[in-house]
Amino acid sequence: MFDLIVRQANIVGKQLPQDIACQQGKIVAVALRIEGEAQREIDATGRLVTPPFVDSHFHMDATLSMLGQSRQNESGTLLEGITLWGELKPEQTVEKVKERALKLMNWSIARGVLAIRSHVDICDPELTAVQALLEVREQMRPYVDLQLVAFPQDGYLRDPKARENMARALAMGVDVVGGIPHFERTMADGAESLRQLCELASKRGLLMDIHCDESDDPHSRHVEALVAETVRTGLKGRVAGSHLTSMHSMDNYYVSKLLPLMAEAELNIICNPLVNLLLQGRHDTYPKRRGLTRVKELMAAGINVALGHDDVLDPWYPLGTHDMLEVAHMGIHALHMSGRQEMESLFNAVTYNPAKIMQLEGYGLEPGCRADMVVLQASDPVQALRVKAPRLKVVRAGKVIAETPEVKSHVYFDDKVVDVDFT
Repeated sequence: MFDLIVRQANIVGKQLPQDIACQQGKIVAVALRIEGEAQREIDATGRLVTPPFVDSHFHMDATLSMLGQSRQNESGTLLEGITLWGELKPEQTVEKVKERALKLMNWSIARGVLAIRSHVDICDPELTAVQALLEVREQMRPYVDLQLVAFPQDGYLRDPKARENMARALAMGVDVVGGIPHFERTMADGAESLRQLCELASKRGLLMDIHCDESDDPHSRHVEALVAETVRTGLKGRVAGSHLTSMHSMDNYYVSKLLPLMAEAELNIICNPLVNLLLQGRHDTYPKRRGLTRVKELMAAGINVALGHDDVLDPWYPLGTHDMLEVAHMGIHALHMSGRQEMESLFNAVTYNPAKIMQLEGYGLEPGCRADMVVLQASDPVQALRVKAPRLKVVRAGKVIAETPEVKSHVYFDDKVVDVDFT
């Protein structure tokens, strides 16, 4: 008797639909036909079954903070968003941050997002958001893997208390070292912050995730310093560079030098199509830049690239429901990645690639992996992206924790009813 069997699941890489058997929170068998019974069976009927969606770049402390606020980010710029968040920070309490984060995570689960890396602002003397999200991490552990990044929003060197607060946050149990070199006072300070942060992560044996070159300035080149420090401090494969929007504007010759160095450092890259596309290019007249990093070229260079949602209803982004299919769908358009293999690679950029960045154990649909998966109302990744497929079943540790009824529309022609299925 198994705990769960998912029947007739389309799995990427398998030519025919497979059965997936789960026992004690693990996948124990994947085969054309699995004999036996289970406490629960799901008939996928040829629908796509995928490991959970993963968001490797999010800001849980600020999420939903603009609900009910009269003051909005009218310019739509990154800097006004930072200013607005600075105004909101003193009003935050542990209870408020937790309430918003838990509400957002209900949305996440319904969307099949079961792993999230969230940056948490440490430029607050009380470390209010750190305390709140550490509590949320423990409360939601049975349902979502929440990884926290100690993020010095106001600059690791620029904020006089950031270094002290970083040490405090890591001591409290925050998982990852963060930074924002382009927000330091000078390019030299930005490079120095990366030197110190890489040494800190190396000494403590931690992962790193740096907001890097989130700018339209083609001369914002902190990524080369990040690459050099990653290699020097022995952090290959353990560092993520988030945003890298300046690469959109960099000279092609310089990028041709930069890409092999990034590959050598085994740097992971996280692009945030929804938010980067909205915030960047705001000072342009025409033509207006997209401001997205060079995902296609990075992938071609063998660099691991993920897509993140970044924000939902906060000072930087006024929309969103934490749907990673929407993120990848936008990426297809804005990154000019509409070839079939390119679209499939963007599906991987919201599943397997960010799981690698977060170093999630047991991620996948092979025997021995965790019994976490999503049944989609689509037959393959491209179709799922096209229709932003409903998540029919969301499974965690072999148990269904969310479900959505199959979506159908009805068109009426006189006395006839025509069922419409967009898949």
